[in-house]
Formats: sequence, C-alpha cells, structure tokens
Amino acid sequence: MKVNNNYTSDQIQVLEGLEAVRKRPGMYIGSIAARGLHQLVWEIVDNSIDEALSGHCTNINIIVTTNNEIIISDDGRGIPVGRHKKTGISTVETVFTILHAGGKFGGDSGYKVSGGLHGVGASVVNALSSFLEVKVYRDNNVYFQRFINGGQVENPLKVIGTTDKTGTEIKFKPDSSIFTTTIFDHEVLKNRIKQLAYLNKGLQLTFIDEIEKTKEVFCFAGGVKEYVKELNKNRKVLHNEVVYAEGEFKDVIVELALQYNSSYTNHIYSFCNNINTIEGGTHELGFRDALVRIFNKYANSYKMFDKDISKLSGDDVKEGVVAVISIKHLDPIYEGQTKTKLSNPDVRGIVNKIISEKLEAYLMENPETAKIVVGKTILAAKARLAANKARELTRKTPMNDIAYLPGKLSDCASKDPRLSELFIVEGDSAGGSAKLGRNREFQAILPLRGKVINVEKSRIDKVFSNNEIGCLIKALGTSVGEEFNIEKLRYHKIIIMTDADVDGSHIRTLLLTFLFRYFKELIENGFVYIAQPPLYKVQVGKKAHYAYTEEQKDIIMSSLNPNARYSIQRYKGLGEMDAQQLWETTMDKQERTLLKVNIEDATVADNIFSVLMGDEVLPRRQFIQKNASYAKIDS
Repeated sequence: MKVNNNYTSDQIQVLEGLEAVRKRPGMYIGSIAARGLHQLVWEIVDNSIDEALSGHCTNINIIVTTNNEIIISDDGRGIPVGRHKKTGISTVETVFTILHAGGKFGGDSGYKVSGGLHGVGASVVNALSSFLEVKVYRDNNVYFQRFINGGQVENPLKVIGTTDKTGTEIKFKPDSSIFTTTIFDHEVLKNRIKQLAYLNKGLQLTFIDEIEKTKEVFCFAGGVKEYVKELNKNRKVLHNEVVYAEGEFKDVIVELALQYNSSYTNHIYSFCNNINTIEGGTHELGFRDALVRIFNKYANSYKMFDKDISKLSGDDVKEGVVAVISIKHLDPIYEGQTKTKLSNPDVRGIVNKIISEKLEAYLMENPETAKIVVGKTILAAKARLAANKARELTRKTPMNDIAYLPGKLSDCASKDPRLSELFIVEGDSAGGSAKLGRNREFQAILPLRGKVINVEKSRIDKVFSNNEIGCLIKALGTSVGEEFNIEKLRYHKIIIMTDADVDGSHIRTLLLTFLFRYFKELIENGFVYIAQPPLYKVQVGKKAHYAYTEEQKDIIMSSLNPNARYSIQRYKGLGEMDAQQLWETTMDKQERTLLKVNIEDATVADNIFSVLMGDEVLPRRQFIQKNASYAKIDS
C-alpha cells in the first residue's frame, strides 16, 4: 500500500453546517437503520412536548402519509419568525439549518425543562431528509418554508395565509440515500406516542396512519397511574389501588406510581424529562432507598420479622413491583450520549424524601394492603437467602477454570470470547450430533435435558437451584445478579438450537424468558441468537436440497425435472439429523442462518413475556387469538 507522507493543513477537512450531520449521521441519531429512522420522529415530537411542558401546548398530531412521510403538528406558540440577531436570517431558518440553535439554552422565552438533543433535533432531521416543510401559525399569519436535499433552502420564509390559531407543523421525508430503510414501523411509533401520553397527563397525542387508514387518540388524565394499570393488566395484582406520589422540591418535580403483583420479577421504568432512562440512575436509587427504609420501618413497627429475617434489602422490596418514576429536572446530567442513565446527585435524596413521605402515609392508611405487600417482601427475603446458597456455585470463579465448568459442556479450544460460540441444544441426542459435527476450535455445545424452569412463575431460589439453569450460568461465565460482569462472558455468540416443533418452540421461549429476566445485557449487546435448522430435506439422486420454510420446499419441488426421482424427509427434531447434516445446514458459518435476538422496546417485550409465560390464562389466549394469523400450522 502506498502511503502519502505529505500531511499538510490542506488535508484537514472542515464540514460546514449540516454537512457534518450527513457525513456522520450515527453521531447524531445513533444509527442509519430503523432505530435512527424513528429517532427523526422523536426529535420533532420532543420539541412539541417541550412546548407542552412549558404550558403552551395541549394537542400534538403525528401522521404517517401514504408516501411514508411524517407530519407533526402542535398547538403551541409557534416557532418565532423574526430575524435572528446573530445569524441575520429568520429564526425559523436558523432553527432548521444551524446546529445547536433552539429555545433550550435559557433566556426568558426558552424552555425550563426539555428533552431532545439539546437544540440539534430540528436541524438534524432537516439534514437527513430529502425534503422538509415547516408551517408556523403565529401572529395571525401562516408562515411557510421548504428545504430540500438535506437542508438546502428552496425558498425563504414567507407568509402564505392568515389564521387565528397558533402552533407549528413540520412535514419531512427521510433521505433514502442515507438510511438503510425509510419504512416506518407503525407499532413502534404508536407505542412511543402512547407512552408519551401517559407521561404527560392531560396532553392529547393523536396518531394517524394514512396507509392503514386508522386514527388513535391518546390522552390520560391519570398519567403514570394509568400507565401502571396498563403494565399490570396481564398480571394478578395484590392491591387494586395504584399507589401514587407526587411532589416538588428544589425545582425537581417527581411523580411515582406503583402496584405490586404476584410475580417474582420487578418492572421499574424510569424517565427524566420524558426520556426513558433504561439504565436507571439516581432517581431509581432514590426510589429504592425509600422502599427499603419505609418497608423496614413498617415491618419493625408491626413485628413482622422473625429469627431468619430481620432486614429487607433492595431486591426484596422490588419483587413483584411495577413502578413508573418520572421526574422533571431543569438541568439533567446523563452518563454517556445515549441518555440512558441519570447521574444528578441531588435527585437521589429528593426522590427519596418525596416518595418516603407519600408511601409511609399510604401504608398507615391502608393496613390490609400494607400487610400483604410487606409480607410478600419478607417472603422474598427468605427466598433470597435460599437462592444465595444455590448461587454460590456460580459466583467468583475464574471463567476459564475447567474444573468449574459443567460436565455436560463440550467446550471449544478457543479462549477468545469474540471468536467463541455456545450452542444451547435441546436433548442429548441432538447434543451428540452437534458435538460430532461442530468445529471444535470455536464451537462449544451445552445439551439441556427436558424443559427449562419457567422463571416467570418461579421464585429466585427455585431458579438458581435448577440444574439446567445452573449449568447454563456456569457455562456463560458472567455470574448473575449483583456479581454479573459482562466482561467475563466466555462466548460472544450464544445460539439457542431447538427442534422446529411445538416443544422446541416452548423450550426456546423458556430460555429466552430466562435470558431476558436475568441476563438482559446479553440480549441488549447482541450476543443472543436463534439457530434456524431446516424443516425438509429433498433428496434427488445423490444431491440433497434443504428447505427452511414451506415456501422454499415448494420452490425446490417446482424446479425439479418431472421425471426426477426424489424423496422428502420432514425433520421433526434435531436428533433426526446426523452430524454432517447438522453441520451443513445449521452450524457451518458459511451456510447457516442465525436470527439475532433484539429488544427494540423493552416495555413491549416485557409485557409479551408476562402474557405468554405468566399465570393469567385469559391474556395469553387473547394474544394467541390476535396473532394466530401470523403463524402457519404444518400439516
């Protein structure tokens, strides 16, 4: 390779204005795939939400047009239209063409509380769109401006009519030369819009789908209280009333809604200025502190402890809780650029103070509910002690300690996690074929016997005393719970390989439920996959053709010479394939197909797991009936 040693100032590239966004879009919206595409919508919606937070907007409309364009309108004050002193152009054009220009940086007319990307949202959306049009309804006039080809001005701001309303309407189409897809997922849009309505009580958000010709209006007077009811609707609740706390201290507004159910997992969703802080932060810590302190105080006051348990931990008080914590902060500080963890130190004490006062009063006023809920947390504490004994075998052991690894694991030679794969295989028969067919250098095999425990219906002590779960935890090497360390993961591809039948699907779902509840970080980091074994083998002479779907089988059959002699084998299980067949179809990196398991929306995923694997039969039946059309039954 020829190297140019002439490194001069002429080689330093300066990207002007929105050109930087188009050159490196991932820096601004995270990705150029579906997630980044949808982020364009939220950047504009966030601006309308900020108008609502400042008390100037009560209605927001989001429309997906038949051309897959987005229109977002609100009844706020409307973007200022006058000439901007610093840029010399209209404020509208400034907002849509200059990075870090917006009303979120202080000033008398700015926003006290806001989400978004600190003023870059509107200009970033413009930069990544093939066109963007903005209408401003303000001062009895309708103002209009259009931008094309990534933010280039097609016409200056102009008056196109009169009006007696106020607000802003923005229409844009994502640039297909930048995004890998420009097709919006309407369920993703609807779910987030509904969530925003819950988080901003009384604000009406309307979602109009012109492709499907549907219109849905979301407005919740109860706010986060109604959100918790929705999240708990498929679970057996321990008390009908949702506990609600609201307060303000030192300009921090705190809202909490919680309700306990009979499950053994917790579902805590936290937000700061409408941003979902999926990694938690100081507001979640304050919530935990309040629960621990008040529940311990109550249990001590009413002598609910015994010789085995004298104190509740944070994990104990969270078992079975569904909670939504939403705070509004003037100057939020987040760890990292993804805004997934709040780190303001003052928030922890403020949340603790407000929630403690409200929670203590609720327990005193509702003694029956208090005894049920606190009693459940004491049982959780006893289960924790039992679980600790079962979990000791999975703790603090070097990940490459061969003596520690489960005997049924056929490990690979490679010690580099980035190259190593773990196949979790259903049954000893398939495990035997997989062991013989694998590439021993980088592929490990862990056969599981029977069905894995349903962690959705089992307390933590039962989960960790289960033999199959224990083997899997040991094989992964990360430990679990508070000792979890993703850096110790022994394999960067964890591949679930089960039969292509009902039992196989059930085992796969049980494994995914376990990983989702106890090892969610593995899914979030893209380490979990599902193998795709073939359904059919069509043998024509000495040549074998494999079909992974009914459609592929039909294509193979239609391509055969009418006079050809052939045989069809329907694989009902992995054990029916010999080692060579399993390698060729399902394990060979050059030929196989793997499905990566993603969590695009943790709330939706969480609800589906609860419906499918929980105690309530009716929601499960309704889910199956609703989604039956998406499944195909083999004859």
